[in-house]
Amino acid sequence: VQLVEFGGGLVQAGTSIRLSCLMSGRTFTNFGYGWFRQAPGKEREFVASVSWIGTSGTMYADSMKGRATISTDNAKSTVYLQMDSLKPEDTAIYYCKARLWAHAEEITTERDNDYWGQGTQVTVSS
Repeated sequence: VQLVEFGGGLVQAGTSIRLSCLMSGRTFTNFGYGWFRQAPGKEREFVASVSWIGTSGTMYADSMKGRATISTDNAKSTVYLQMDSLKPEDTAIYYCKARLWAHAEEITTERDNDYWGQGTQVTVSS
């Protein structure tokens, strides 16, 4: 499985950004997906997740509820993370993750058999 993130950049506080994660190598719909982030000097943390197509559901970190939306486009094998009302504390490297046949709740944790992208930098200026 290969995951490639797109869409990061420098944005102003209060604006929006949409990150994309293109998946290849396996059947897209067999995987659940998540977005995590890591700010300088901090541990990587969960942002949002979506269950594989055999079930349904999404989950969000408390810090992102009401400001983030995770979605998938099965035809494009792509996972999106829409973030609104961005804050300087949202500045981080954002990573996409995939796990086979995973529910949204399961994806909030990290396991050795998870697939990760290389990350994309999001910088929010005040």
